[in-house]
Amino acid sequence: MRIAVLGLGYIGLPTAIMFASSGYDVVGYDIRSEVIKKINSGVAHIIEPEIDRRLKEVLSLGKLKVTDRVEDLKGSNVFIICVQTPLSGDDPDLSYLERAIRTVAEVMDRGALVIIESTIPPGTTEKMARLLENLTGLREGVDFYVAHAPERVMPGRIFKELVYNSRIIGGVSEKAANLAEKLYRSFVKGRIFLTNATTAEMVKLMENTFRDVNIALANEFALLAHQYGVNVYEAIELANTHPRVKIHTPGIGVGGHCLPKDPYLLLSNAKEDFGLIRIARRINERMPAFAAGLLFEALEKANIKPSEAIIAVLGLAYKGGTDDTRNSPALKFVEIIRNSVKEVRTYDPYVRGTHDSLEKVVEGADAIVIATDHPEFKSVNWESIGKSMRHKIIIDGRNIIKEPPVGFIFRGIGRGDV
Repeated sequence: MRIAVLGLGYIGLPTAIMFASSGYDVVGYDIRSEVIKKINSGVAHIIEPEIDRRLKEVLSLGKLKVTDRVEDLKGSNVFIICVQTPLSGDDPDLSYLERAIRTVAEVMDRGALVIIESTIPPGTTEKMARLLENLTGLREGVDFYVAHAPERVMPGRIFKELVYNSRIIGGVSEKAANLAEKLYRSFVKGRIFLTNATTAEMVKLMENTFRDVNIALANEFALLAHQYGVNVYEAIELANTHPRVKIHTPGIGVGGHCLPKDPYLLLSNAKEDFGLIRIARRINERMPAFAAGLLFEALEKANIKPSEAIIAVLGLAYKGGTDDTRNSPALKFVEIIRNSVKEVRTYDPYVRGTHDSLEKVVEGADAIVIATDHPEFKSVNWESIGKSMRHKIIIDGRNIIKEPPVGFIFRGIGRGDV
């Protein structure tokens, strides 16, 4: 069996590596020639534990080949689609997915299995199956098979979670689901649940919407904590001692490929929008602006005009320990303050194009803003770092600092006690 993986991003490349490691001949396809060139050199274009070692291994064995040529996909029995499905405003942009489906239609043979891993609105897999039927003249469930198998992994833990997380597989036809289950069983040790394609689509979106709504509740608690003079993290810790309470962690915002987008995907084909999901999304979207407000308040307390201030932003990734900046609230924060201050500097140990070190980015700065919870930031001696600053202000957007450092003006999201 020959497997083609279309889209070699944060999900596609690890997925291709896993199938190649399981003994399949895999061809990875991406339209970005620079990505193909880098992968062929044995170096991944994303940061993920173990990925370069695993990539070199399957390349050396000849089990994985990558290409930007459509004709190289011919002869594949399985097509796994892992392309992006971004938003255009609040609406999903499915153009990448449709382009991938049209590519598959050009090269697939009778009997092919097409699996969409990309996160998509309910009803999309069925629509893509109908598109394939129209393009090829073949029939799903008879001549070819289409299933939805949404990814459920976290950056930084992808290879472990690909194996041990449970998996939801929804088929347009029952046989499609069964074929996909047999395929993923080659490396998945977690449970595999079979359903129809639209249910699988909704399950994935429900999972991330649940998280987004609950983070929004935590963020609203944080906003209220400022009004009541409460440390929201202490309050959450105490509330979570209740056996039926598990409040999430507030912060500068919600990022990544899924959470800022999936609630809108869930609503996109709905006949009626009931309101809660959209309100929660708006709460999370406003958190970078709230952090900016804390910064300007601290600058005012220090008698510093924003137009004269140098700001050092620590972290651009949306979460700690990764280089993933997709929909990062740190980037939104920088965008908000950039035109109001003299200079914005950035440092992220995982993201290229930022300052070389923490020491360099804070030298002569007036304020530090912690925007990402990288592990490297949790052990910093802030009093020592402050010696090279022009003024000593810290805005903590990720609850990195438990006790405000001596000599600093400190503000933190949810820290109404300071």
